[in-house]
Amino acid sequence: MTGQTTNLPLFFAAAHRPLRTMQNVRVKVHENVATVVLDRPESHNALNPQLVADLKQAFSDVHQEKRVGAVVLSAAGDHFCSGVDLKVFSEISQLPGHEAMAQWHTIWKELTELLEQMLRFPKPIVAAVDGKAIGAGLSLVLACDLFVMSDRATLSSNAVQRGLVGGATAALMSFRFGGAIAARMMLSDAEMSAAQADAMGLTSEVVDSSQVWVAANRWAQRCGQAPREALQATKRVLNESVGEALLTQLSAVAADSAAACTTDAANEGIRAFVEGRSANWP
Repeated sequence: MTGQTTNLPLFFAAAHRPLRTMQNVRVKVHENVATVVLDRPESHNALNPQLVADLKQAFSDVHQEKRVGAVVLSAAGDHFCSGVDLKVFSEISQLPGHEAMAQWHTIWKELTELLEQMLRFPKPIVAAVDGKAIGAGLSLVLACDLFVMSDRATLSSNAVQRGLVGGATAALMSFRFGGAIAARMMLSDAEMSAAQADAMGLTSEVVDSSQVWVAANRWAQRCGQAPREALQATKRVLNESVGEALLTQLSAVAADSAAACTTDAANEGIRAFVEGRSANWP
């Protein structure tokens, strides 16, 4: 199977020192760069509650590692991340209304907390995007400071086509890409190729699939060479001062996204995905 993990240099397994063991995330350190790997390849790294919790723990651990000056966010398998795990959403939709609403809110709250953690993270984060980054998976990419794409990578958001509201993705896309691009991608499910992202200056580099981690690691090392105090202050300016409105939006979107999950349209969209059929909208 082709993917970022199988395409890492041979020294990755031998030279990288692992940190805490987690169920759905692997973290290893080489020189001054930590690599955080989403590790649910069988589900295209769909974001279930455990994966989100593991990512929060991974970034917390790496934050404490003084030897780490920058982070690469990568993924195992053929795709970076397919978004929220709709199989989990399907299970929640079978619960009584008040129980379901509480779980919807918890899921979206945990996700937005992860994104805010990444935005406030004091060390540069570089995403290595191979394959598809969809919806909430795209929001992970946009919460990073830089991202590198393989020549087969694509970015998209299909929440609307599932009857859902990707509030965090919309906020981050508007912040990083601008409102016009965000509207086109969010409302029409338009997919952005690596070539398109490169032409618009949105991605740092486009490389062959076998080189995506290498390129991301190179950018991370380049960022990590600067004095840490200057890096931290600059990230605060970029993501907290300039992005003050974004952080406010992220605090509010969890409730909106959770409420959208209770609609008939969301229920049909989720069921259609799980059953592998086209949606019959109410």
